[in-house]
Amino acid sequence: MSVAKIGIIIGSTRPSRIGPSIATWLKQNLQTADLNVDIIDLAKINLPLLDETHMPSDGHYELKHTKDWSNLIQGYQGFVLLFPQYNWGYPAPLKNALDYLYSEWRGKPVSMVSYGGRGGYQAALALSLVLRGLKFNRLSNNLEISLPAAELDDKGQFKDPAKSLAPYKFDVRQLSAEFTHVLG
Repeated sequence: MSVAKIGIIIGSTRPSRIGPSIATWLKQNLQTADLNVDIIDLAKINLPLLDETHMPSDGHYELKHTKDWSNLIQGYQGFVLLFPQYNWGYPAPLKNALDYLYSEWRGKPVSMVSYGGRGGYQAALALSLVLRGLKFNRLSNNLEISLPAAELDDKGQFKDPAKSLAPYKFDVRQLSAEFTHVLG
């Protein structure tokens, strides 16, 4: 088997977000000899609100940022969507990034890693409908990471990311095995 490329898409662009530290931990624990994992930060991609004239399902992109986004995404065999729960939903930048493309997502395996005070179940539930519409291959291993206030500092960041995320290590290993199996 060749090495598969997996992209962890950080779905929040808030300046105070905890997503990058979770993404770094996920990458370290998801990557294996069979999986090469990259972090794709939507704050750095900086897509404007969907501004293409044509429907994404047509595959006719006119704007450079859309073509660049399409080319980037086409280089991956699977994805982990990492996002917080905002008012029982997922962040608008993630929805926007998904809506820019269509065929680039089709059939690719995807896992959701939500986080929040109670893990982000409602956000994952809402996003699962979008993933179905985009024809992703939704994996069975999805994580809901709870953020206990006692483990966060006064800026909302982990005091000790490795310790706080340790309870999810087995689940990430299971996800890694599922990606390897599906892409093998």
